[in-house]
Amino acid sequence: MMTQLPEDIIDRLIQMERRIQALSTAVNTRPALNDVVNGSLTVKRQTDPQDPSTATTLVQISGSGPGATKPVLRVNDSFGHEVLSDDILTGGLARPWLPMLPPQSMASAHWPATNATVWTTIAQSQNPIWQPKMRLRMYTRISGTAVGQIRVMVDGVQFGPTVAAGSTFDHTGPVVADMQGGFGATITFEIHGIVTSGSGNVYAQPVLLHGRQT
Repeated sequence: MMTQLPEDIIDRLIQMERRIQALSTAVNTRPALNDVVNGSLTVKRQTDPQDPSTATTLVQISGSGPGATKPVLRVNDSFGHEVLSDDILTGGLARPWLPMLPPQSMASAHWPATNATVWTTIAQSQNPIWQPKMRLRMYTRISGTAVGQIRVMVDGVQFGPTVAAGSTFDHTGPVVADMQGGFGATITFEIHGIVTSGSGNVYAQPVLLHGRQT
């Protein structure tokens, strides 16, 4: 039986160097952060790097691990408001609530109207504030010899221009002065009409209403 000879010292040093490089690579390589399997993910914003208590949650995905039946999605803005969440019972959105305008009659005789010669509320609704701006598109009409105007009020403050009855109102603008204080509150929309001369009615009918970003 041939005696086993020791490996050449140079070969052994080369092998040791390779092993050290592999170990260094393994220690300094982090797992992918964009692929979470059966786990939870929370993204926070910490205003003071030295104070963990200043951290606020921006995005939370939880409940997808073993023992949990459904994942939970929460997205907050930088002020801590929950701006997006899912409905874990049926699917779809839990927040925000998204009001939808029902189909409207195109027969102006069925529209809100007035023949008053002072500003008069002819239609009203309440809506929650989820976005700082709103777009409202509205058709207006007149009857007889009437000449008049239509305007929109939001919590007693005029929204957009005053338009001549018979033209289309289409305006996008802020709906609240203090978005942080008013977030989630209910605001009142009013459509006002006035007959300035002649005889007849002024009419108005909203056909599009939705929130917008800043």
